[in-house]
Amino acid sequence: MSKPYILRTYEKALGWPFGRQLFSAYAARKAPYFRTVKPLVKTLKPGHCEIALKKRRAVENHIGTFHVIAVANGLEMAMGFLAEATVPKHLRWIPKGMDLTYPAKADSDLICEAVSDPADWVVGDVPIKVTARRTDGTAVVEGVITVWISEKPTK
Repeated sequence: MSKPYILRTYEKALGWPFGRQLFSAYAARKAPYFRTVKPLVKTLKPGHCEIALKKRRAVENHIGTFHVIAVANGLEMAMGFLAEATVPKHLRWIPKGMDLTYPAKADSDLICEAVSDPADWVVGDVPIKVTARRTDGTAVVEGVITVWISEKPTK
């Protein structure tokens, strides 16, 4: 079975100088709002994606921590890349809902992670676990993004 386009492109880019950065910038252009958090794709494979976000003034709230909407943006990007790398060729996906909690302050750079079991990718709702962690490993945002999986229409 051939790999999804996003995986082939990511793996190819890893062989270039600054390939991870180039891939991340290119990929974030597909959904321009993702560029606002300046993401760096650290890991991408079926069932798993990690996106690094740098803490900087543009993503801070009034108390100097990561604004939760910026964190949610990173988590949604991780979920979307996981989905593109995981969804079977005959199916398609669309986000259906997001449920997040904020157990700690986001006062450092973050890793936004999305995880799911590729075997769960069948028609219907698929929950994808998402977590954003500080550099010390503490979870600052946790939750589930649910995607709706359906058959691609026949051409």
